[in-house]
Amino acid sequence: MAETQADKLMTLEVEDGIAILTNNRPDKHNAANDEMDRQLFDALEEVHGRTDIRVVLWRGEGKSFSSGRDTSEIGVRSEDITNFEFVERGHRRTQLFFTSPVPIVVALKGWVIGGSFERSLLADMRIAGESTKMMLPEIKHGVIPDSGGTARLFQMAGHGLIADLALTGRAMDAEEALRHGVVSRVVPDADLDEATMALCREIAANPPFAVKMFRRTLSRIANPLAQRTMQEESMGMTAIYETEDYAEMKSARAEGRDPQYKGR
Repeated sequence: MAETQADKLMTLEVEDGIAILTNNRPDKHNAANDEMDRQLFDALEEVHGRTDIRVVLWRGEGKSFSSGRDTSEIGVRSEDITNFEFVERGHRRTQLFFTSPVPIVVALKGWVIGGSFERSLLADMRIAGESTKMMLPEIKHGVIPDSGGTARLFQMAGHGLIADLALTGRAMDAEEALRHGVVSRVVPDADLDEATMALCREIAANPPFAVKMFRRTLSRIANPLAQRTMQEESMGMTAIYETEDYAEMKSARAEGRDPQYKGR
C-alpha cells in the first residue's frame, strides 16, 4: 500500500513559494525517532533542489512542536556502526540547516525540547505561541546537547542562560525566550499558524536573490561557531556513550530506580 502524506512522520507541502514542513507525530507530541529524523533531512534536501521555494515554514501538528528525542530510543540503533559514526552522520545532515538556499521560519508551541529545540535554533527565525516551553534536558538523560544549538543560544543570550537551561533542565517559557532574543515574536496559540504564514508570505514576496544574498551574509557570521561546536559535541557524545555513568543511567531507568553515578 502506498504511503500517504498522513502516514508520514514528516510532511512537506509547497504553497505559493512557501514550503510547509510539518512534524507529524502528534500522539507522541512529535517526539523524534530515527525515521522521523530521516524524513526531516530528506525534506530539507528536497528544498535544496527546488527553485520554486522562497521560504520554509517548519511547524508541528497537534499540541507541541516537538517533545525532543523519543527517550525510549536514546542510545538504541539497529545498525552496526560506531557511536562516533552515528553522531557524525547526524551532524552531516544537520548541515542542511546551514546550507538551506532559503530562510527557515519555525512556529513553536507546546513542548520544544532537546534536539528539536536545538534544531529550531539553527533556523533563521522563531515565532512562539504563548504555550511554548523550551528545555535542554539532555544531561538528565546522561548525554549532552549535541545538535549545535548551544552555540546559537550563546550567540543570542550568552553563557549564563545556556548553563542555566542545560545544567538544570528547567523549562523556559515564551516570554522569557522573547526577552533573551531566542524568539522574535510571541502570539496567541490560536493565531500561531496564521501569524507564521503571514510572515512567510511577506518573505516570499521579496526579491528572491536579495533574500538569498542576505541569508548568505548572515550565515557567514553565525554558522562557523555552531559548526565548530558540533565537532566538539561529536567527541563528547562518543566519550559519554562509553562511560560507566551512561550505562548506569540506562540500567537505572530500565529497573525503575535512582542512578548511582561514580563520575567515570
